[in-house]
Amino acid sequence: MLSRLADALFWLGRYLERAEHTARLLDVNYHAIVEAPLASGGRGIVAEQWAPLLRVTDSEAEFRRHFERADAPSVVAWLTVHPDNPASIRGCLTYARENARALRDRISTETWEAINTAYHTLANEVVAAPEEDALHEYCVAVRDANHLVTGIIDATLTRDLGWHVVRAGRSLERADNVVRTLMVRHRRAEDGPVAAGLEAHRAMALLKSMSAYEAYRKRHRTPPDAERIAAYLLLDPEFPRSLRSALEALHGDVRQIALRNPAAPREVERQVGWLTAQVTYCSHVGRIIDDGEPSLADLLAALEAISDGMARTYFGATVHA
Repeated sequence: MLSRLADALFWLGRYLERAEHTARLLDVNYHAIVEAPLASGGRGIVAEQWAPLLRVTDSEAEFRRHFERADAPSVVAWLTVHPDNPASIRGCLTYARENARALRDRISTETWEAINTAYHTLANEVVAAPEEDALHEYCVAVRDANHLVTGIIDATLTRDLGWHVVRAGRSLERADNVVRTLMVRHRRAEDGPVAAGLEAHRAMALLKSMSAYEAYRKRHRTPPDAERIAAYLLLDPEFPRSLRSALEALHGDVRQIALRNPAAPREVERQVGWLTAQVTYCSHVGRIIDDGEPSLADLLAALEAISDGMARTYFGATVHA
């Protein structure tokens, strides 16, 4: 497969997953503020939670060049449709469509039609950021569009090199999202009834932002706990959006890509395998959260190194943001 086609497939998977993650962050954050505890100071504390979304999406520095305050209207506009934010939902869907158009002979007609429809209805025809009362519907539409495209890809694409490449992009983006979200959102429990109520509220929001709330509650019958949540999102072998699951999927696809490119260096496969082993055989989540063996920052740096390694090894040294 030509490197430019592999690059387009890889980033097609990443951009679609990124658009869904951003939509979920916005939707959960909006509902977390609306449903915040009414205890003294509770809603006010939660209402200041728009700025962290900029750190989760790694776009705060650029955001500050366009807006003075990180409030609901500005953050929603920045993360949904702002023309100067390539990581906005509009930007992700636009890049996904451009990549899909370059892949018309490599993807199924159903896949192209689903991506094209999502682009027109959720990006091209959206002239302004959704109003507060329409934000939920917009975010749900973005989420459902990605689920539809992902399902069509898995149902219609031949299990060849291209399928493994697009899945590798999706898994790498999913792993990246888990680590970035925990770096910003993970907090230790505080003392006091108001603090405890807020921590429980934030814990539920964190789980929902990763589509993990229902799965977590089925696994753990006790009230949400910060350390247990971190362990679930990082180390659980069965939850499909945990870091461990994403890395295991990525490792399997990278191995297949390497086997189909025997002349290429195997460094990326080694990097993914080592990172997967570190997470899979981590004895306790505290080794990541507290001891830093590896730390969340180390995990993020390793994922970025894997992305760059994929670009150098298979995509002709193309590096994206």
